[in-house]
Amino acid sequence: MVIIMNLDVMLAKRKMRLKELAAALGQSEQNLSMIKTGKIKGVRFDTLDRICVILRCQPGDLLEHVPDDAPI
Repeated sequence: MVIIMNLDVMLAKRKMRLKELAAALGQSEQNLSMIKTGKIKGVRFDTLDRICVILRCQPGDLLEHVPDDAPI
C-alpha cells in the first residue's frame, strides 16, 4: 500500500506557490516540500486541516491510496 500526496497538483490548480502556502501556514518551505514530495511518514491532522482551508479542498484531493496489487 502506498499513500501519494498530491499537494503539488492542488497547488497548481490553485495557482499558488509552495512559498505562499508555507507563509500562510506559518511553516517552513522545507517542511512543506517534504510533505509535497512524500518524504514523510505522516501529516498531523491540524496541518492537513489548515492546508485544506487555505487551498479550499478536501483531504481526498490531497491524498491518494494505491494498493500493492495495482498495475504500474
